[in-house]
Amino acid sequence: MSQVKKDWAALAERFHREYGGKIEISLKAPITTLDDFSIWYTPGVAEPSKRIYQGGEDLSFDYTWRWNAAAVISDGSRVLGLGDIGPAAGLPVMEGKAMLFKYLGGVDAFPLVIREKDPDKFIYIVKSLEPSFGAINLEDIASPKCFYILEKLQQMLDIFVWHDDQQGTSLVVMAGLLNALKLTGRKIENTRFVIFGTGAANISNYKYLKAFGARPDNIVAIDINGVLHRERPDLEQMKKENPWEYQIAVETNPENIKEIPKAFEGADVVIAFSKPGPGVIKKEWISRMNKDPIVIAGANPVPEIWPWEAKEAGAKIVATGRADFPNQINNSLGFPAVFRGVLTVRARKMTDELLLAAATAIAKYTEETGMHEERIIGTMEETELYVREAIAVAEKAMELGLARRKLSRSELEKEIRELVERPKKMTKVLLDSGLIKPMDQQ
Repeated sequence: MSQVKKDWAALAERFHREYGGKIEISLKAPITTLDDFSIWYTPGVAEPSKRIYQGGEDLSFDYTWRWNAAAVISDGSRVLGLGDIGPAAGLPVMEGKAMLFKYLGGVDAFPLVIREKDPDKFIYIVKSLEPSFGAINLEDIASPKCFYILEKLQQMLDIFVWHDDQQGTSLVVMAGLLNALKLTGRKIENTRFVIFGTGAANISNYKYLKAFGARPDNIVAIDINGVLHRERPDLEQMKKENPWEYQIAVETNPENIKEIPKAFEGADVVIAFSKPGPGVIKKEWISRMNKDPIVIAGANPVPEIWPWEAKEAGAKIVATGRADFPNQINNSLGFPAVFRGVLTVRARKMTDELLLAAATAIAKYTEETGMHEERIIGTMEETELYVREAIAVAEKAMELGLARRKLSRSELEKEIRELVERPKKMTKVLLDSGLIKPMDQQ
């Protein structure tokens, strides 16, 4: 990797403008003669339409792109690092997400930004889109309404629904955490946690920490107003406006700790998803933690504490959201493979078991391919990670009775591997033919 510091903002502005975006729709079926139009459109197309109408909507997965199609949907109310910038300004992010879906997971993802902030109206719009897609990825929606939207859509839709700022973040955090705990000789049920920040990511992280065996009485959480405890004056207001955070407040911190430095005292792990640093988490707080603590500082573009500062304060393992530091906790290690797995078997629902299967698969793959303090999780360059993760998700969906399709392990691996590798091969062909111009020639 080049050590020359690059101006990513200037490069992104230039290339987004020059390429006119990052994705386009291309053909997957051939057109070579005039007769082909009679197959793909009129009169031939009437036959699959009649069969879907007569045989039920599930047949649309057989006859259309729906079996591999995901919608990336946002209202632009909480775009990572930018806040409430609206749907149009959020579109480049959703388009980028769709690009990663395709390149890393072989998923045909379509970016859709919606000019609607009312959660019930937003839910109505997404529900109306269900017949076009096999899965929904919610993205960059403000907390706490994102929890309500996700829960309602998961209840209402007969396809997989996922909020990447919740489940996607938790998936990679849990995968990295499993290996970090193993490297430091800890068991999750005996580990003391500080949850720093109570937005979508960490409220979800709390849920999945419990699912993996962490005990609420070993957790202390901190929000923008300080430590969550049972005597907080805003507790009743929180109960009405953000019951998800309220649940954390009443389930954790049995000692009723009220000061942030005290919350860090004797902790083994801090999981931070709050606001960009540095200096949001202080070195002296880390120094109060147990020996060889684990620090996950997830804020972007600058983590809550610089990795070297955390190390100077005694941290054994440090992870951030950045690619230029070791142990990048990046959602892109999760969602492409998860959606690959659920779309391959045409899963009807999202369940916690699917996330646990994915996180365990990532952790196991990383351990088998060389786990150490600066590699608690694999990287986006490792295609095999995505294949293994997708297979684990697909198998779990079939085991739970959520799948419309049943495939053997060998059939799953063959199909998933081909779909994951296909976009990379296609990109090379398009680059070699000049249909995509290399960026270094622009």
